Amino acid sequence: MGMTAVEKVLARTAGKAVVRAGDVVYPDPDFIMIHDGLVRGVRRELDALGIDRLASPDKVMMVTDHEVIYGSARAAEFGVINRNAAKAWGIKNFYDVGRGGHGHIFPMESGLLLPGMFYFDNDRHATNAGAIGAFGFRVGAEISRVLATGTNWVMAPKTVQLKLRGSLKPGVHARDIGFRIARLLHEGALDFELDYRVLEFAGDLDGLDLAARAALCNSPTEMRAYGVFFPPSVAILERAKKHAQRPFTPVFADADADYESSATLDIGALEPQVAPPGGIHKSIDIGEAAGRKIDHAFIGACGSGMYEDFVLAAQFLHGRRLAPGVRMFIAPGSEQSTRRLLADGLMQIFMEAGVIPLPAGCGPCNDAVVGPLHTGEVSISTASNSNAGRFGAKDAQLFLGSPATVAASAVAGVITDPRTLTQH
Repeated sequence: MGMTAVEKVLARTAGKAVVRAGDVVYPDPDFIMIHDGLVRGVRRELDALGIDRLASPDKVMMVTDHEVIYGSARAAEFGVINRNAAKAWGIKNFYDVGRGGHGHIFPMESGLLLPGMFYFDNDRHATNAGAIGAFGFRVGAEISRVLATGTNWVMAPKTVQLKLRGSLKPGVHARDIGFRIARLLHEGALDFELDYRVLEFAGDLDGLDLAARAALCNSPTEMRAYGVFFPPSVAILERAKKHAQRPFTPVFADADADYESSATLDIGALEPQVAPPGGIHKSIDIGEAAGRKIDHAFIGACGSGMYEDFVLAAQFLHGRRLAPGVRMFIAPGSEQSTRRLLADGLMQIFMEAGVIPLPAGCGPCNDAVVGPLHTGEVSISTASNSNAGRFGAKDAQLFLGSPATVAASAVAGVITDPRTLTQH
């Protein structure tokens, strides 16, 4: 019996010939990521234990992406704490404000995260690594143990396979596929579980670029997937080779890999989707939400923060203004993307439309540290979820859509099917 792609990644990093689902291993990671919000607590914990040196400081990537704009004294304090910790721990790969971007995006764009890699992360959206054919494993608060020892125990998860068939119709985005998958899982129409499992995509994938794959990694995370994996296409591998900062070896599942279950999804007839307040599992065809007045729009976050997402949105905003009463924010996923948007003239399109650009990072998706909603307001965005209170007021109404749907809606002032608005 062969191995799945993720089993192969774990076998390599654990120094084993074979790893099966359920095996407990101690991987030697390619790198370790910690985000700005956890540094203070981790340092207190390690200091209390008398640990002032990390096991592998050269492997640690510390990222400031949750609170990039210091909108409070607390945020400024955390910034100082993070910089002091990076210095004390000897972390050279410290991507502070203005130096990297979103931790689940810029490593893929810059060649730091490559096909076949494994890393530990404190954040559950490490699942984005699957877009490039890597595996990120969330350890949460146990990131302190990883920093102190260099590893942590991992029970190899089971893998389920979803084969995509067909091609998306114009106006339909990979984010829409993710919303539909969440609904089908909730309704029991897909016969598998995602809880502590890896969702591996197969089938007609060549039409999905890296941005589309990142978008499609987002929704399974909200349905409790512990990993998502795409076998890297020729185009993905060529992109990785172009930007790679170190050698890499891609992995692919064996033909006789042991999947817990497998299903097929026809995406050819899919309509644009909207996830209404309460969770992506409630997703609906956009026609059921069209016409709902909005006050707020946002494009960015780990699911839709890549350069290509903003190219798509700009096509709907070019030569247009936001509807009266609508405020819209964008947060590119990397400083590199921000520079490209400026160089290519796309940032000018956004600003002439009345959009408010934010620095690279999480933007409002981090509990509305910027761009919050007031009580009773309605938002449509590409955030990771639509849970109550994520954008501020708990009674605000949060809808999710693709970058195309969000941009079209911001122009119309109501939730709008992007296919009804001419692209420029």
